[in-house]
Amino acid sequence: MDVLRIAAFSKGAEGGNPAGVAIGDALPEAAEMQRIAAEVGFSETAFAAPDGDAWRVRYFSPESEVPFCGHATIALGAALAMQQGDGVFPLTLNEAEITVEGRQDSGIVTGALQSPATRSRPLDEELLRRTLALFGLTRDDLDPRIPPTFAEAGATHIVLGLKERSTLAAMSYDLDAGRELMNDAGLVTIALVHAEDDQRFHARNAFASGGVLEDPATGAAAAALAGTLRDIGWPHGGRIEIFQGEDMGAPSHLIVEIPPELGSSIRVSGSARVMT
Repeated sequence: MDVLRIAAFSKGAEGGNPAGVAIGDALPEAAEMQRIAAEVGFSETAFAAPDGDAWRVRYFSPESEVPFCGHATIALGAALAMQQGDGVFPLTLNEAEITVEGRQDSGIVTGALQSPATRSRPLDEELLRRTLALFGLTRDDLDPRIPPTFAEAGATHIVLGLKERSTLAAMSYDLDAGRELMNDAGLVTIALVHAEDDQRFHARNAFASGGVLEDPATGAAAAALAGTLRDIGWPHGGRIEIFQGEDMGAPSHLIVEIPPELGSSIRVSGSARVMT
């Protein structure tokens, strides 16, 4: 399969999170998709094939299959728009059915996904202790307005709110220790976030479960964060912006729309750029 390389949630001609996109008549065997994803080397590669009126999609990191990946879905939407024309494309995932929209306008390609349903619950004390220790954090570093949360939106995440932007900028952890913790807890990523104001967030996202230290833009975690904010009654006004990748030299911008119904799908959108 030919693999397109597309950076999702880019800021103009820079930044974004690179994803592989492979579109074919049928999906390869899982082992072959895993091999291709490892060869591409991006945090995720999306594989898609026609399936009736929809597209069957599977996502692979260099080390494992994941149930849902936001930035690779945006990249897939951009690829489908370039191949099929503008539209809203139904996607059948391993555990959910969602849509992605792809549009082209004056050379700019954009994508918008509708996430799987969301849910969240408070993080148990032992997992919180292990997570804080992984990043060298203490409870005093946490923003009391955003409780430590186990959050889901097609994939599972921990969300930790930090009081200070400088603490977020200093994020570091050991990849092997992070992989062990995430695999033990059934996590895809751990999202560290800082609220600049009610609708503007900065984020960093550890993806050790996939063999990646950090993602510069993470649509699945953005949807999980949005669901969490909705669950705790955060005054989001129906829309937040997330700025990610700034601290790793890959500035990314995610727009997140939050309907009022608890548990309902979250819309995550952004620009995409084709990589040469």
